[in-house]
Amino acid sequence: MKSLLRRLKPYLRWCIVGATLFFLLQTLYRHWSEVSQIRLTPQGGTWLIVSLMVTLLAHTWSGWVWGWILREFNQPVSQPWATRVFLKTNIAKYLPGNIWHFYGRIREGQKAELSGVAVTASVLLEPLLMAAATLPVVLLAVGEARGWLGGLAFVAVCVGIHPRLLNPVLERVARMKLKGKSLPETEAAASPSGTKEFRIRRYPLRPLLGELLFVGLRTSGFLLAWWAIAPISPSDLPLLFGGFSLAWLLGLVVPGAPGGVGVLEATAVSVLGTRFPMGTVLAAVTFYRLISVLAEAAGAAIAVLWENHCRTS
Repeated sequence: MKSLLRRLKPYLRWCIVGATLFFLLQTLYRHWSEVSQIRLTPQGGTWLIVSLMVTLLAHTWSGWVWGWILREFNQPVSQPWATRVFLKTNIAKYLPGNIWHFYGRIREGQKAELSGVAVTASVLLEPLLMAAATLPVVLLAVGEARGWLGGLAFVAVCVGIHPRLLNPVLERVARMKLKGKSLPETEAAASPSGTKEFRIRRYPLRPLLGELLFVGLRTSGFLLAWWAIAPISPSDLPLLFGGFSLAWLLGLVVPGAPGGVGVLEATAVSVLGTRFPMGTVLAAVTFYRLISVLAEAAGAAIAVLWENHCRTS
């Protein structure tokens, strides 16, 4: 059974990507007349530039938070180094497999003589903290009848990242994933003494709050892109904030979609398209996907230039 699932896994990824793209293309075809009539507002260009800057700031801040996570695993890293590595590797999440940004961070950590297990644990914990930080915002997008489910999920995630529960899980994953496989640091990493080196000794509250700020910055970038094509009333903010956060969360956790491409857009269209003009929703998510990719590419370029400057100085 396991071998069968392993064989089907690549096809499942392509099925997810294909289904979401089909849904988006079909929706675009049905509402093309609305989309074709969308025009930027008089200040639309300015808002798109600000959206790009805010989104780049969000990714930069996320790299800073990753440095905090590494320190929770007792790794002596500087915040500038962690931010630079995060930005340089983040663009790789758009490659097939959606794991290469994680792999790049692990390799960079080994070059810096950090524990391979600790860096691996940090890249496992980072999306979990992102999900935990996103759930409270997602509650804004669901109805009251389902709100308690989101609340339970948030409590479950917050309890799950407590060191007493998290450390044994990370140690087991480290032994399973790293022993004798892709990383050269095998025997020491899989030994009991090696696993003790990276145990979290306190609740990761600071990284969790940092990820909450990342969610706020990232969603603000989307709102600015929306503002470039349509006005936003104060009463629309909760649904837009929550709906986009839900779309981004599903893009984060659904396997097979590199960078959440397709999943984010399809979810945003499904959630927001019932309350807002479909043409506006399609245009906004398209603009923001372009802005997000540009921000990540700019972040990678800045990180490479920054790294070269550090080497020559």
